[in-house]
Amino acid sequence: MQHITGISRQQLRFSSLEDTISPDNQVRFIDAFVEYIDLSKLDFAVKTLKTEGRPSFNSKVFLKIYLYGYLNGVRSGRDLEK
Repeated sequence: MQHITGISRQQLRFSSLEDTISPDNQVRFIDAFVEYIDLSKLDFAVKTLKTEGRPSFNSKVFLKIYLYGYLNGVRSGRDLEK
């Protein structure tokens, strides 16, 4: 009877999101643009965080997602989920 052979140890590879996205990808432009602009001047309300319940996402995250969808022809929030 043979022993159970495991997977090769050489298969494990760590990578980050920075390594996955190419330097000229439009996602990098959207990220830099949204981080640069002042959302309070665009009437984005900054709400105070409550102590109970799950914390909310930052408004910049949603703006980045919607800008990405707009540039790629995705207009529906449900389609952006996919």
